[in-house]
Amino acid sequence: MADALLHPDDTLAATGAATAARSVIVKLEGIRKSFNVGEPNETEVLHGIDLSLAMGDFCAVMGPSGSGKSTLLNIVGLLDRPTSGRLWIAGQETTSLDESALTRLRGHAIGFVFQYHHLITAFTALENVMLPMLGARGFPSAQITRRAALLLDLVGLTPWRDHPAGRLSGGQQQRVAIARALAMGPNLLLADEPTGNLDTQSADAVFSLLRHACSEQGTTILFVTHNPALAARCDHVVRVVDGRLLA
Repeated sequence: MADALLHPDDTLAATGAATAARSVIVKLEGIRKSFNVGEPNETEVLHGIDLSLAMGDFCAVMGPSGSGKSTLLNIVGLLDRPTSGRLWIAGQETTSLDESALTRLRGHAIGFVFQYHHLITAFTALENVMLPMLGARGFPSAQITRRAALLLDLVGLTPWRDHPAGRLSGGQQQRVAIARALAMGPNLLLADEPTGNLDTQSADAVFSLLRHACSEQGTTILFVTHNPALAARCDHVVRVVDGRLLA
């Protein structure tokens, strides 16, 4: 996917929005997760989760602290394995993949935006956005620079592209994080409380950027939030309560 995305003739809108059929990007079937398996204190925290999201779906995930939201997101993001059940990402059944294959799929098919931006503050905004593509290619190129610049334009940061990330505002840093998450043209973007540390105006701007990526690029977004006003603006809302999913 990375080679195709870095083709000189690419445009940001060509990432799948023009595809006629809305293919299933995420499918969870009977996902269970237990910790301390086989021990006297074994605890199951996810109890048979079923969920299916198509290309371009924008789904909010809500629920109280300790309900299993983070565990669910870690499993969908291929950062943790379920104890049982099956998970498909972009048509690939993942539960039988080895760690190397999971890393490759995660790097190309999934983008992450967290509550904290995790930028390298000494790097410029442009350099931060280039990082995932450099990791895939191993060396810089004009194509990588061009795509990073286009993504910064998408999030409204062209005038700040050469500014060190540490000198940007919180809202601007989160915009850079979104551009970086979109760098590899992922099928799926996982956003874990990305507006949690922002003021109302910046939170609205960040949400609008995610909405734009969803509608214009066909990116499927799983958006964890405690903000009911933002959740109401998503296509779907699912609630995680005591390790079970309530639509």
